[in-house]
Amino acid sequence: MNNVLTNVPSELPPGAVMIPDFVSSRRESELLCWIDDQRWRDDLRRRVQHYGWAYDYRARHVSTDAYIGPLPAELRAECNTLCSTGLFDEEPSQIIVNDYQPGQGITPHIDCVPCFGPVIASLSLGSQCEIVFTKKGNSAKVSWLLEPRSLLVLAGTARFEWLHGIPARKSDPVSGTRKPRKRRVSLTYRTMQFE
Repeated sequence: MNNVLTNVPSELPPGAVMIPDFVSSRRESELLCWIDDQRWRDDLRRRVQHYGWAYDYRARHVSTDAYIGPLPAELRAECNTLCSTGLFDEEPSQIIVNDYQPGQGITPHIDCVPCFGPVIASLSLGSQCEIVFTKKGNSAKVSWLLEPRSLLVLAGTARFEWLHGIPARKSDPVSGTRKPRKRRVSLTYRTMQFE
């Protein structure tokens, strides 16, 4: 993973890498069609799907008995790529799919440290949206536009010392203007890590 991280733009927190067009437009459509045929959980402000392991949002934890089955074959291609390109040392064992409608976001957070491994990756499908990174313990902030089909990888400092969140709004600043958001679906890939 080190050679991938040498080309990180200075605007991103250290240890973060953005890969544009990680999947093709055709693959994006295939993923969205398959995802929309699955069952959604709607007990949050946004709809979610869990694969591999269920995450307990109230406890902010994954327990050893939260295994819900192997990752579906329909989602494995990107897992294989994450591993074969060296972005992950082992194939992800958990995927959470989030469905964001315009105006929805997610509170700034660091993904559960005792639960998940040293690398987190998130694939954006559908609409663009702005992500905001905030340095833990001070006021340093960095904003970045997540483009459709891009993959954001967080490791090292970006994974453990920077919070990341999506502001809840209906448009984002793009090249000096406001661009309306449409529906965005993210797939977050993680490995499990139990103490």
